[in-house]
Amino acid sequence: MAKSAKGKKGGRESLVVTSKVKGFVRSAKMICAGDLAAAVDGKVREILSAAAKRAQANKRSTVRPQDL
Repeated sequence: MAKSAKGKKGGRESLVVTSKVKGFVRSAKMICAGDLAAAVDGKVREILSAAAKRAQANKRSTVRPQDL
């Protein structure tokens, strides 16, 4: 049975692919903690939220790379 696409935090959908995060960490010859993907997802959400606020402050509705 396939796992749900929703993460554990509040039932919201994750923005990161857990297998890709684990693969990246393993390629660095490191071990991945079970909750790492959720932490990465939280950081991505923080970054995107700040970028959206910056775009709004600049009177734009498009988030651009320079907003990161």
